[in-house]
Amino acid sequence: MPLFEVETESHIIITWANDEGNATAVAEGSFPGESIVRLTRRPRDSWVISKGILGVNAGTTDVCGQARDCLSRASGDKVHAIRLYMLETGNDLEQSRKAIESNMLIGW
Repeated sequence: MPLFEVETESHIIITWANDEGNATAVAEGSFPGESIVRLTRRPRDSWVISKGILGVNAGTTDVCGQARDCLSRASGDKVHAIRLYMLETGNDLEQSRKAIESNMLIGW
């Protein structure tokens, strides 16, 4: 089954689908009301995201572990956790917000 990349106005969805119609249906079912900006059939059956693009470089600290630690010490208070993360890592507000919110989404 081919792998498709479907970009909507606010999201990028990576999904396996039999054809473009099924990939479109997945996007429309997941994010109704968002227009599809781009739909691409990937040339391989895997997806790779560069850590450098995400701001995670070799030799840096464990981003998720540090974010989870800050969330724990902040008792789940997102704003406080972001401040702690900024203080400990020296990252700017946007990078810190992404690290904390990403870990909140996965249940930390």
